[in-house]
Amino acid sequence: MNRQMEVLSVTKHFHPTKASFLAIKDVTFHVNEGQFICIVGPSGCGKSTLLKMIAGLEKPSSGEIRFEGNPVTSPHHKISMVFQSFALFPWRTVIENVEYGLELKKLHKKDRGKVARECLEIVGLSGYEKMYPKQLSGGMKQRVGIARALAVDPEVILMDEAFSAVDEFTAETLREEVSEIHMETKKTFILVTHNVAEAIELSDKIIVLSARPGSVKDIIDVELNRPRDKNHSGFIHIHKRLFSLLKEELESTIVRHKIKEIHEFHRLHNIE
Repeated sequence: MNRQMEVLSVTKHFHPTKASFLAIKDVTFHVNEGQFICIVGPSGCGKSTLLKMIAGLEKPSSGEIRFEGNPVTSPHHKISMVFQSFALFPWRTVIENVEYGLELKKLHKKDRGKVARECLEIVGLSGYEKMYPKQLSGGMKQRVGIARALAVDPEVILMDEAFSAVDEFTAETLREEVSEIHMETKKTFILVTHNVAEAIELSDKIIVLSARPGSVKDIIDVELNRPRDKNHSGFIHIHKRLFSLLKEELESTIVRHKIKEIHEFHRLHNIE
């Protein structure tokens, strides 16, 4: 399989005040064409920041992200993104939201409509073309977001906590649909999630990040037949392994905070 995306020694500093902080540190991994990759890690470890850098929406402080051998320095027409918050335009109808990326590509109106309708059919929203986002459920809004991402015919689809803003029943349905879309289209998917079972259910490979600053703690290949059974011994084994890795990071974070509190206490005591 061809190496499609490469994340090479990527580090990201933020400077909101004079006291800057390190969000991502020396992250390296690659994604093969057609793979489904999940990125998991403790809250605040920089998962979403990493995804935004892969999308070209943020620039690394150092290191490099490559798509098909070329550096990603800005949004790329072959990389699209599905957001946790849906990010739909409330003043545009469903079909107009799906057509948005095609408008930017200057596609003819008739062709835009044809492509948008095909994508809405893929996500099960045929017949909802003229509705507005406020008339849709959370799951339907996310389906519009997925259709919009598919409409521009990307090679890589990035998903940032794409199922976390809906109820679990809807999330499970969306996961099944996304898995089917992945198998049918053979496109590359990269999903950021905090849901361990979700990562195992969907992915070929799981990138486990440490607590902030996020670095690669482990990379787990998921070699289970699809559709995946959560009661299968292989599924349970990977779940336990992931849970253990994330628990280590959580405990490490708690210890660091306690040590910081102790140092702060002694500093204040000395001042007194």
